[in-house]
Amino acid sequence: MNNVFIETPPVDEDRRDFLYVATGSFAAVGAATVVWPMINQMNPSADVMTVAGIDVDLAGIEPGQAVVASWRGKPVFVRNLTEAEQAAANAFPTDKLRDPQTLAERTKPGHSNWLISIGICTHLGCVPLGGRPGEVKGDAGGYYCPCHGSTYDTAGRIRHGPAPRNLDLPDYTFTSPTQVRIG
Repeated sequence: MNNVFIETPPVDEDRRDFLYVATGSFAAVGAATVVWPMINQMNPSADVMTVAGIDVDLAGIEPGQAVVASWRGKPVFVRNLTEAEQAAANAFPTDKLRDPQTLAERTKPGHSNWLISIGICTHLGCVPLGGRPGEVKGDAGGYYCPCHGSTYDTAGRIRHGPAPRNLDLPDYTFTSPTQVRIG
């Protein structure tokens, strides 16, 4: 018997590599086309982005007065501390605080009279009183949470009650001496 060898044509490696690259590219473009809408829908909507940062005019807030602004659906207490409130906050020993922070750590340099804090109790998320005129301020003179009795001083530091830490501080910058941008 004669061995018959059938000769196969030579393999064009360049063509095979091109087909692999073209197939992979086509699959990648197809996957990106499917995945991008799913990722894009997780971006915040336009109405949320419009309130991402708010400007608060400080000109009308007298010393000792606080106002409540709304930022990202949360109340924000903007308080103009008097000299006496600042002195009392600075005089209180931080080693007696559950969450020790000085007034200087809770305010911006050069603006120690402005305390800007998120008005949500750190215990269970109630809104403390004391941010509006005539509200109960608690025995520390700052804020009082009516849900479980947490009291905060004028620097927003926890003094009594079940709250585990001080009132949270938002990111903010002073854009002028009478204007602050929160967020």
